[in-house]
Amino acid sequence: MAVLTQPGSGPTIRPPRDGDPRPANRSRRPGGHPAAAFAGYAVLVFFALVFLYPFVIQLGNAFKTEPDAAANPLSPVPSVLDLSSVQRIFEGTDFPLWLGNSTLVTVVVTLGRVFFASLAGYALARLRFTGRRAVFAVVVAMMAVPPVVLLIPKFLVLNQLGLYNSYSALIVPLLVDATGVFVMKQFFESIPVSVEEAARIDGVGAFRMFWSVVLPMARPALITVTIMSFQGSWNELPHTLVAVQDPGLFTLPRGLADLVSGSLGEGNQYPLKLGAALLATVPVAIIFVVFQRYFVRGANEGAEKG
Repeated sequence: MAVLTQPGSGPTIRPPRDGDPRPANRSRRPGGHPAAAFAGYAVLVFFALVFLYPFVIQLGNAFKTEPDAAANPLSPVPSVLDLSSVQRIFEGTDFPLWLGNSTLVTVVVTLGRVFFASLAGYALARLRFTGRRAVFAVVVAMMAVPPVVLLIPKFLVLNQLGLYNSYSALIVPLLVDATGVFVMKQFFESIPVSVEEAARIDGVGAFRMFWSVVLPMARPALITVTIMSFQGSWNELPHTLVAVQDPGLFTLPRGLADLVSGSLGEGNQYPLKLGAALLATVPVAIIFVVFQRYFVRGANEGAEKG
């Protein structure tokens, strides 16, 4: 803008015209300098490499010989590519049995958690009943309880009910998760009530409203809970320690813990242990990469509503 000064009067501001030059002291957008952007990306790349390096070491040592892994454990590049450790994992250990048990437990627990978390989340978000706020407060409080505190009570309950050392002991206590209930409740509250009111006018019942109208709209939250449930049950170790003792019921985390504790005999046997850990990591990594955008979207929906 231009400022005109007339005698006997204060300054008058004239709107800028097309031919007026732009002011020289324009304010720069924060963070718009190329050097600042480069420095930010450099920091992000550095920390990404720091977090990825242990996984790279695991991958490299899984295909080393035992002397090479013992001599150069922090080198991600094997001197000689050796696949014998992978063969020993499937032939010299109970890895196929552990893999089958983990798959069974993870699939059943994931389906159960998604179903029950969706039902509970919808009830807390939409149904009005006495004690609803108290129930939700208990759910939030359970999220703050360390899982290790519940190990001894779990063992006592499983033993008293006669479920100890069985597949039921591995599955039943994990079917409900407070975090999943919280995520689903927050997402259901972000869905407009008008959608349900229109269906209610047509005579749709409560469960059909949940199953046919609301649940299909909650796909991001469902995928989020699915990923969280799959990862949690696949990597669950403390619960298996108090639920089963039969080696035929060991899951992958329990079996890997048995390998690390020295059940293979003498020597470090880094390639065998790290190769088994790598095979156990691959399914969770694949699922997270495939559904990453839905996971982030579902988490953001719950955070914004909360």
